[in-house]
Amino acid sequence: MLGAQRGAPRCVSSPDMAQEQPPPMARPMKNLKRFKVLARAAAAAAVLLASVPAMAADGQSFAVFLDALRQEALARGISQATVTAALSHVEYIPRVIERDRQQPEFTQTLDQYLARRVTDEIVAKGRALLAENRALLEKIQAQYQVQPRFLVALWGIETKYGEYTGGYEVIPALVTLAYDDRRKDKFREELFDALEILDRGDIRLSDMMGSWAGAMGQTQFMPSVFRLYAVDYDGDGLRDIWWSLPDVLASAANYLHNIGWNGSEGWGMPARLPPGFDHSLANPFDHRHGDMSKTMADWETLGVRTEYGTPLPNPSQRATLILPDGPDGTPYLVTDNFLVLLSWNPAFLFAVTVGTLADRLGPG
Repeated sequence: MLGAQRGAPRCVSSPDMAQEQPPPMARPMKNLKRFKVLARAAAAAAVLLASVPAMAADGQSFAVFLDALRQEALARGISQATVTAALSHVEYIPRVIERDRQQPEFTQTLDQYLARRVTDEIVAKGRALLAENRALLEKIQAQYQVQPRFLVALWGIETKYGEYTGGYEVIPALVTLAYDDRRKDKFREELFDALEILDRGDIRLSDMMGSWAGAMGQTQFMPSVFRLYAVDYDGDGLRDIWWSLPDVLASAANYLHNIGWNGSEGWGMPARLPPGFDHSLANPFDHRHGDMSKTMADWETLGVRTEYGTPLPNPSQRATLILPDGPDGTPYLVTDNFLVLLSWNPAFLFAVTVGTLADRLGPG
C-alpha cells in the first residue's frame, strides 16, 4: 500500500517569486501525472519480465524442467499416453504469474470484495436455483449434513453458478506455477494429481479447463481436492464437476463434511463493538494465538452486540471475533464453520462473502 505523498514545500519569499510560481494545484498535478507515468512503466516492465520464463531456483531452463516433469510423472505411474498428450507441447504462461501476484482476496477491502460478489442479481439467481434444485439439495443435505444455502452460496461465489469456470488450460497453468519459485512444491504436487485425474478418465484433456491457479469446474476444486473429495453422484461413472450439477453440489458437500462442517450451525454475523473495545481480543488466525473463542454470552458481557445493536443470539454458542478490514472495519463473530470455509479458501474476504451470500439466500 502506498503511503500518502507529502505536499510540495512552500518557499515563496517575494512578490516576484510568487508570480513565477505555478498555480496552487499545478505542482501536485504534475507530480501525480509523473507518478502515473512511472507506475505504468513499472507495470509494463513487470509484464515484460514475466513474459520470459526466468531460470528456476536451481538454474534449470523451462525446457529442462519440463522434461524432468515428464520423467517423474512416468515414475509415479502415470501412463505414457497421458504424459505425452498432456506434457508434450506445454508453454510457460506469463499471465498466470501476473494473476498469482494480484489475487483480489489480498488486494481488495471487504466492502469492495462484497460489492462485486453479493449483488442483487446474484442473490436473486441464487434464490431461484435454491428453489429449483430443492429436492436434490435436500437429498445431499441428508447424506452430508451441509445446509443447501451454503452449497448454493459457494457455487455462486466460486463461479457465479457455473457461468465462469475459468479459461485456462489446467496443465500448462500448473506447470507454470510449479516452475515459478514462490510455491513450486505445492503446484508440482497439484500437477501430478491433475495428471492422475486425466489418467483415470474423469475428464478429457481438452475439457480440463479452470482458473489461472488450476482450480477446476463449477466448484473450483484444486486437483488434490478433486482426487480426494469429488463424487460421482449421478452414477454415470465419472466425477464430473464441470457439467453434472449433482456431482458439483455433492462434491462440494462431501468436501465440507470431511473437513469439519457442522450442519447444525451457521457461520457467523456482523457485530458492533462498544467504544474503547480491546481489539487484541480479535483473532487474526495466524496459528500463534490459539483458541480465542468465547460464548456469545461472554461477548455480550464485553459489550459486543449485533450490527443492529440488539443482544447476541444463542448465548451458549462459541464464536471468535475477527476484524477483516482492521479496527476501523466491520467486526464479525464467527463460528467453527468459518474455519472450514477458510480451509476451502484461506482468505477472510472469501469466507465472509460466502457466509453473507448464504444469509441473503434465506433459510435452508
